[in-house]
Amino acid sequence: MTDSIANRAARATPTPVATRIRGLSDRAIAWIFVAPTIFLLLAINIFPLIWTIRLSFTNYRANRPNREVEWIGLRNYERILTDSDIWLTMQATAHFLFWTIFFQVLIGFTLAWLINRKFKGNDLWTTIIVLPMMLSPAVVGNFWTFLYQPQIGLFNYIVTWFTGAEASSFEMIGSVTLAPWAIVIVDTWMWTPFVMLICLAGLRSIPDYIYEAAAIDRASPWRQFWTITVPMVLPFLMLAVLFRGIENFKMFDLVVQLTGGGPGSITELTSINLKREAFEKWRTGYASAYAIILFVTVFGLASIYVKALNRVKER
Repeated sequence: MTDSIANRAARATPTPVATRIRGLSDRAIAWIFVAPTIFLLLAINIFPLIWTIRLSFTNYRANRPNREVEWIGLRNYERILTDSDIWLTMQATAHFLFWTIFFQVLIGFTLAWLINRKFKGNDLWTTIIVLPMMLSPAVVGNFWTFLYQPQIGLFNYIVTWFTGAEASSFEMIGSVTLAPWAIVIVDTWMWTPFVMLICLAGLRSIPDYIYEAAAIDRASPWRQFWTITVPMVLPFLMLAVLFRGIENFKMFDLVVQLTGGGPGSITELTSINLKREAFEKWRTGYASAYAIILFVTVFGLASIYVKALNRVKER
């Protein structure tokens, strides 16, 4: 039946069109199939970026579309780079980035190393550990907001059991000191399994004969760990840091559900601040310049980091 359909389609094709198709190279045919997808990606990604760059040089406000738009040059960029509040949000973001990545790499690598030993119940524990990263950030935010409640939340009672402090004597998401650590704890709980899986892939890619050769040379387990395991897993660790760094730099939904950027603005990350400038204060041109600065920052740092990652792979 397939042959008959193909034959009918071939007979129905006009001779000039069939001749042209037969004259096309494989490369040209490949471009014909790929071109619609490329065009769609350009329309979705490139056009909004160009439009945002254009708006960043104006005083455009989306809630006043009929207002005359003025070309103000680099004034938006100058105001952003000299705004002390912007730098405070950058500090909050840097604090969040550093500690979440630090704990996720440390705990994730430790869990991967333990699971790689293939003990009894290995698969069951791997599945349980991976569960948090399968949940929606909005669900996780609501779930941990309940756990952080000082009167009925389980988290405070666990801390009380270990430290002896009164459960109602501190509030994680309502304290200026503890709120940044509250979102670090939740993000670490949710995304450590992701880092663990990448590290586990790195550990299982190391051939057993390397350890056997090291054992023959009488290398201690500690020496094998530092001279074999760490160097060979390092590219995977760096890849995990890259992924988590990019994702956490634009973290929004989880923090909004937990603290909303508060108390005050102590947990107001750059993504939350950008949303307020664009959709609460309606300074669209200013927010566009803000978004371009963040894009250039992430793209520049990621490019430098990828070069370092490639050098590590080549060793």
